[in-house]
Amino acid sequence: MLIMITEYIQAALSKAKYKIIDDTEPYYGEVPELEGVWATGKTLEECRRELRSTLEDWLLLELKFGHRIPSLGGTRLL
Repeated sequence: MLIMITEYIQAALSKAKYKIIDDTEPYYGEVPELEGVWATGKTLEECRRELRSTLEDWLLLELKFGHRIPSLGGTRLL
């Protein structure tokens, strides 16, 4: 199935995994299927916002440099 950028971001964030780590920003989140897409925060909500921002930046750079965007569970970017 082909989807638009906002739908891809939502699909990626729905696959995010979060955990608490021993750090000054103890909330850690990542999208395991997307290498390098991770973030931390002082609260879970801050971590989620940072992860969304990281994902958006990652996606724009991948597109700019013509890299292949991985499909997520059968969905791929249009």
